[in-house]
Amino acid sequence: MICYLEIDEILELHFWIIEDFGGSHGVRDELGLKSLAAAPQTVVFGEEQYVSVHEKAAVYLRNCIADHVFTDVNKRTAVTIVGIFLARNGWRMTAAAVELENFAVRVATDHLDIDAIADWLKRHSQICQ
Repeated sequence: MICYLEIDEILELHFWIIEDFGGSHGVRDELGLKSLAAAPQTVVFGEEQYVSVHEKAAVYLRNCIADHVFTDVNKRTAVTIVGIFLARNGWRMTAAAVELENFAVRVATDHLDIDAIADWLKRHSQICQ
């Protein structure tokens, strides 16, 4: 069973990041926040749209970055959400912090699709033993 993040958890992570690293507090898009929490669980005609843990993580990453849900630190929040989501589901990131940072920027600038993001996440994570 997949363990997803709830809206309040996403908000808590975002505000924790602001406290630790700086930035402006605030949700820019309330509906976007709700969508961010729900999107990895999307079902179309009775079928999950995103099947693998890495596809679901990719949705969190892309949507948080592309939709600019928060006033500030969307990329940092996205990377943190993905790390927590993967950990809850038995995976851990193997990429260095700078690699994650650079990849988040690439997602934003190159408009990577879910498959490309999921592939990168799979190559830069491993199952916990």
